[in-house]
Amino acid sequence: MDIMTIEHLTKVYGEGDTAVRALDDVSFSVQAGEFIAIIGSSGSGKSTLLHLMGGVDRPTSGTVRLQGQDIYERTDEQLAVFRRREVGLVYQFYNLIPVLDVVENMTLPVLMDGRSVNDKRLNMLLRTLKLTGREHYLPNQLSGGQQQRVAIGRALMNAPAVVLADEPTGNLDSKNSAEIMRLLRDSNRQLKQTLIVITHDEDIALMADRVIAIEDGRLVRDERIRQVPAATHGGTAAAFPSKGAR
Repeated sequence: MDIMTIEHLTKVYGEGDTAVRALDDVSFSVQAGEFIAIIGSSGSGKSTLLHLMGGVDRPTSGTVRLQGQDIYERTDEQLAVFRRREVGLVYQFYNLIPVLDVVENMTLPVLMDGRSVNDKRLNMLLRTLKLTGREHYLPNQLSGGQQQRVAIGRALMNAPAVVLADEPTGNLDSKNSAEIMRLLRDSNRQLKQTLIVITHDEDIALMADRVIAIEDGRLVRDERIRQVPAATHGGTAAAFPSKGAR
């Protein structure tokens, strides 16, 4: 079952002679529970694609449908809610709030929605991400790998339909990179979490079910490496506790 469909997605920055076509008529679909690696050289348009899929930016033309709904039919305020609830975004540089501790950073999307924190889910994530005992550490008291685990916990806190990760290991050493990818892969394999990762790392790409290559804003390769395990849920499986109260 397709959880996300991208149709004729195009993004142009500027106008006239100075216009830059960052993304050019890209179309593909994503199965529920799939792990996709998006690869390409610097400036190829892969980060632009991820931002459009995550509702961070609006396309010049084309559509992104998540669970059948065009995300860009939403207002800017509705898109902000969409980013908190429906997609989990993980970046290379963590983007943690320096004055908030581990728990506060992880639960920020829930609290911004004015909802109750699901303590069972929070404690499960803290254990899974090996952050137990560091709940009240500030980001500057954590290693790079620990900060990225907090960012992953924040992305998973709302049980999103899709997790989008932009070079999630790009700022880490090889040991921490392997650990972060193991955590993301486990969430995909064991919990049927749909995962889309942008990477320059060939080893990471080979972990995926499917590799999509972007060059000069166009999709140039879409290769399936392995079949997607059967998924009964588009986002996080029942092994995760349910979302916090709304």
